[in-house]
Amino acid sequence: MTPHIEAKIEDIAKIVIMPGDPLRAKYIAENFLENYKLVNSIRGMFAYTGSYKGNKITVMAHGMGNPSMGIYSYELFKFYNVENIIRIGTIGAYSEKLNLTDLILVDKTYSETSYGKQQNNSEEKILSSSSSINKVIIDTAKELNYELNFGNVHCTDAFYSDLDYSLALNNNCLGVEMESFALFHNAKILNKNASCILSVSDSFVKTDALTPSERQISLNKMILLSLESAVEIYKKM
Repeated sequence: MTPHIEAKIEDIAKIVIMPGDPLRAKYIAENFLENYKLVNSIRGMFAYTGSYKGNKITVMAHGMGNPSMGIYSYELFKFYNVENIIRIGTIGAYSEKLNLTDLILVDKTYSETSYGKQQNNSEEKILSSSSSINKVIIDTAKELNYELNFGNVHCTDAFYSDLDYSLALNNNCLGVEMESFALFHNAKILNKNASCILSVSDSFVKTDALTPSERQISLNKMILLSLESAVEIYKKM
């Protein structure tokens, strides 16, 4: 156990899929996993472990923001021997070419956050996802006939901000989310693998937006892509 996860080591799979919302983790377990069980409920941050196509999968919520993602991903990597984490979440689009529910696979994340500085005195502002996982996800998306946008994202600590996002645009960011930087940082320092699949939930250049209920349950393509990719990752482990 850790201060934030009550599961036993054997309760957590080598591959963990991480949505932000605990209710989304519950939805995934109930609708996609077989023989699942709740293995963590501390602070309401649900984690479920079950089987998908015969493969052991853990789905665990990570909460909101880099600090929350930083805690849970660090403990999973460091203390639960997790090798691969795939974050699945929503993103606000900066590009008018992106529509609601379009899928994005993150190449690099750009952030002004101080997470790396405080964690291990890192000054890096741009971090890369794991190319090995990304290749599997890209190949799996082709097999599923899913269109997948591949590019950079802006990772912010402030959901509401009056600052412009010109620096993010200068770094070719397709949109903004709040957790990828901490995940990629922890994967890098602990020599683990991390990737991030996002679905467009709203836009800074269009008026469309998903409702809260749609954010929770209408993102099945992203969920299925992460699960099918996990199956393929297991084949290479």
